[in-house]
Amino acid sequence: MLGTYFYHEIIRKTVISFGTIFNQIHVRHEDKNNNSISDIRVPLAYAPVQKFLARIQQQPELNKATQITLPRMSFEMTSIRYDPTRKSNITQTFKALDGKNLKKVFMPVPFNIGFDLNILTKLNDDALQIVEQILPFFQPSFNITIDLIDSIGEKRDIPVVLENITFQDDYEGDFSTRRALIYTLSFTAKTYLFGPIADSTDGLIRKVQADIYTSTDVQTAKREMRYTVTPDPIDANPDDNFGFNETIEFFEDGRDFSPTRKIDI
Repeated sequence: MLGTYFYHEIIRKTVISFGTIFNQIHVRHEDKNNNSISDIRVPLAYAPVQKFLARIQQQPELNKATQITLPRMSFEMTSIRYDPTRKSNITQTFKALDGKNLKKVFMPVPFNIGFDLNILTKLNDDALQIVEQILPFFQPSFNITIDLIDSIGEKRDIPVVLENITFQDDYEGDFSTRRALIYTLSFTAKTYLFGPIADSTDGLIRKVQADIYTSTDVQTAKREMRYTVTPDPIDANPDDNFGFNETIEFFEDGRDFSPTRKIDI
């Protein structure tokens, strides 16, 4: 089975969706009269926090305006782990339409993707503003809807769970020379990975039959009702305009004594 090429971009979509959650965070500064003097949209990038620290260290004087260097946010994917608690029967399949073609795919495999969101600021109040705009939405999870597979329209709500929050001061020299305040928020996105999609060879279901007995023992039941539904016309496709033939039959001691009827829906 390995060697069949497929790429649904699920991990990539999960990374992009995670970053989208935090791309509208703002920091405001006010004067002593509570008048707003600046409104900064916090930059967000996919990168380890060490890269931003290196850029800060390249400007030892830090005499420039705060918003040129800090505040800033970065995020990165830190782990991919299988989640056995959400496991389903991998031999089960489900089908979906891709235009007029019926596609078949095995049940997805649950994986947890770990993320770290790093918040870097020079002022502690800036960091608290950013953190307070994030935490109320995670209780402890926040759902994002991701179109996992475009071809079959498979969309799922992916919970993003806040796992941990850590805080540190990153400074150079003595304690009076503070370089950056860093908050690190750890998250887990509970996503699903799909295997290759194949054309279904089983065809469409064109007849549904339900048998109802007057006893739990089928062999000794005196009466039976059989309910059958077929499309009208029988060769209709899923996107056609069609009705249904509904048939109800009654049996008593193996003898059929009920007529049939047709209902258009």
